[in-house]
Amino acid sequence: MESFRYIDLFCGIGGFHQAMESLGGECVFACDIDDDCRKTYFANYGIEPAGDITKIAAADIPTHDVLCGGFPCQAFSKAGNRLGFEDSTKGTLFFDICRILEFHHPKYAILENVRNLASHNHGNTWRIIHDKLEQLGYNLLPEPVIFSPHYIGIPQHRERVFIMCLRKDVGEVSPFVLNNEQMKTCSIDSILQSDNEIPNIDEYRISSDMENLIGLWNEFLQKIKVERLPGFPIWSDRLCDLNPNEDLALYPAWKQNFIRKNNELYINNREFVDEWLIRARQNPLFFGAKAKLEWQAGQTKHPDIWKQIFQLRPSGIRVKVNTYFPALVAIVQTSIIGSRKRFLTPRECARLQSFPDNFQPDVKQQQAYKQLGNAVNVECAKIFGMHMFKSTKT
Repeated sequence: MESFRYIDLFCGIGGFHQAMESLGGECVFACDIDDDCRKTYFANYGIEPAGDITKIAAADIPTHDVLCGGFPCQAFSKAGNRLGFEDSTKGTLFFDICRILEFHHPKYAILENVRNLASHNHGNTWRIIHDKLEQLGYNLLPEPVIFSPHYIGIPQHRERVFIMCLRKDVGEVSPFVLNNEQMKTCSIDSILQSDNEIPNIDEYRISSDMENLIGLWNEFLQKIKVERLPGFPIWSDRLCDLNPNEDLALYPAWKQNFIRKNNELYINNREFVDEWLIRARQNPLFFGAKAKLEWQAGQTKHPDIWKQIFQLRPSGIRVKVNTYFPALVAIVQTSIIGSRKRFLTPRECARLQSFPDNFQPDVKQQQAYKQLGNAVNVECAKIFGMHMFKSTKT
């Protein structure tokens, strides 16, 4: 469309705003319950978002052509408690979208949520959403589209559900198909800043103890004698002989399996592992999750963590191949770029979410990471916005 009016519900820092504005839209209303997000939104777009949507009457929202909403995902996310519509605080926010659609009946609505929404509660949650939107007078695809920025060359694996709705007098949503020719190769270099252009670069570098710790794990991978690199988590506290007084049957099957595999790895490399553990335990960071390693960078004759990207996760140090980053999440701890020996910067995180370089993240670094981790990817929102508009009856 040449020009249109849209509202930005659960706006965060404006992923939908960036996308819709680039397509000719004018934002006439935004809201978000988070104070810091509202400040960032205002700083970038000059619009003061409203607060809690549940306390805003639909009649007080301006008329609009498009409703955008990346409604809160915790109720459906694998990382949350997955209560869905039984969640009395967040699962029901979908129904606030519905009451606004029912009152204003805009031509279009585009919604975004976590991938797990598609399968949550054995598909019942999606069916409730689908049927409710149809009852409100909208056409939509029978299944939500699952899409990730890495499909189009943005180096972040971030599968999200997109729901495109057209008012029934406007048109039918045409099937969304991404063929192999449209898939693009990812390169993490496409979003990285040069180290010399990063103010206070030392804030992002890993510590000397961390560098030493990764070096120890690197040595471990390179010196153990195995036919294949371990695809199971390496637990340093299980690199030992089995305790005859420990009843493994008390553990779930998956844990028994990992314990036995670690034990087998130890037995086949006893002399090296015993000596390695003595040195590793001298590192002050070698405890808890940092004393575990998950190699997920494939099979290679010359494993090298420093050539990959890795994260510090509750389950251990997780190493991934350096083609694209795991999904940004709403925490400060980002991926570590092995070749740079540093964490991602807020600007690099913004690029992973397709925000332009003139976007100003929150000045508080912790908030910037959180907000970017929660954001809707701009380029993905733009793709689905364009597809939705092209489905309009001529």
